[in-house]
Amino acid sequence: MMTRLIQFLFLMLPYVCVYAQELSAEAAVTLADSLIAAERSQYRQQAERQWMQKQIIHPGGAVMKFEYKVFGEKPATGRSLFISMHGGGNATQEINDNQWANQIDLYSPKEGVYVAPRAPTNSWMLWHEDFIDDLFDGLIKTAVIMEGVDPAKVYLMGYSAGGDGVYQLATRMADRWAAAAMMAGHPNDARVDNLRNLPFALFMGGLDSAYHRNRVAEGWAGKLDSLQQADNGGYIHTSHIYPQYGHWMEQADTMAVDWMARYTNQPNPDKIVWIQDDRPHQRFYWLGVPPEEAEHGKGKKIVATISGQTISILENDYKAFYIYFNDALVDLDQPLTVLYKGMQVMHGRFYRDRLVIEETVDRWDNRQVASVRLNMSSGN
Repeated sequence: MMTRLIQFLFLMLPYVCVYAQELSAEAAVTLADSLIAAERSQYRQQAERQWMQKQIIHPGGAVMKFEYKVFGEKPATGRSLFISMHGGGNATQEINDNQWANQIDLYSPKEGVYVAPRAPTNSWMLWHEDFIDDLFDGLIKTAVIMEGVDPAKVYLMGYSAGGDGVYQLATRMADRWAAAAMMAGHPNDARVDNLRNLPFALFMGGLDSAYHRNRVAEGWAGKLDSLQQADNGGYIHTSHIYPQYGHWMEQADTMAVDWMARYTNQPNPDKIVWIQDDRPHQRFYWLGVPPEEAEHGKGKKIVATISGQTISILENDYKAFYIYFNDALVDLDQPLTVLYKGMQVMHGRFYRDRLVIEETVDRWDNRQVASVRLNMSSGN
């Protein structure tokens, strides 16, 4: 099929480049299915080894061991996956190993694969290290192959230092989780903004004053309340601060498991708020940035909405960014309109492209596969 190059140039406004090879909606789905199947087949041998050895190895050398339990009957759509991070931190290997062993028995979902990973280090940055994101990606893919996990039902939780990790990983990888639950942790430099489309549960002992965890949790609960009130449909959350408990909440927090299980990942929200973390990511829901923009993007923000066939970029700090589309987000057989800070910069029909599908199958979730990518430049 003919490859089409469509380029729009705007004086003092963004430009859009679209490289597209025309495909039908049905052909795009078939192609995505085949590519995902091929990637899973290629990964199977590695997944079998990792699941048997109970460890994920990062290309840089970090090793994340894990233990797991399987609960309930497997649903037709696939199992749930609960990733549960232990506490500890800047301590001996023995102390952190004990915290890991405790985490393995701490929660019991009615259905799903419950995985307790062992942090690769014994530093205070247990779950803050840059390689954790990649290790969790490997863990998810391994569980998808070995236990039939549904990528739409992956949940994140953690206690104490593991709660620190939830604050960090829930925000910077919000588009990967179905819901998240933070227990007795501290956010450090994490920002609440990115949780717009991720159901988030917060549990804290009111007497847990070390590092001002209780006060900070109260602050986050208040921010989530305010954001939810100001944003219809956004920032779903539940907050529980127990005045009678200190750092250990006597398992009052176990209700988080059932609360999270009510939700599935939503890949096509009608609004995205994305602030880049110091551990950069190139995609966030249906937005993206080039590698060089991600690498130097800490603190940069994009806010975008979609209504029908109209996409609005409300805020943007990047020189270049991407908008990804699939047929679940918009009708790709009809024209699309892009507004940039209130001004129309593009209107037209765009075509499904094999190259974009190949680029976005890496999460093995058909719902997150795009078939059109608009390359936007703001002129900042």
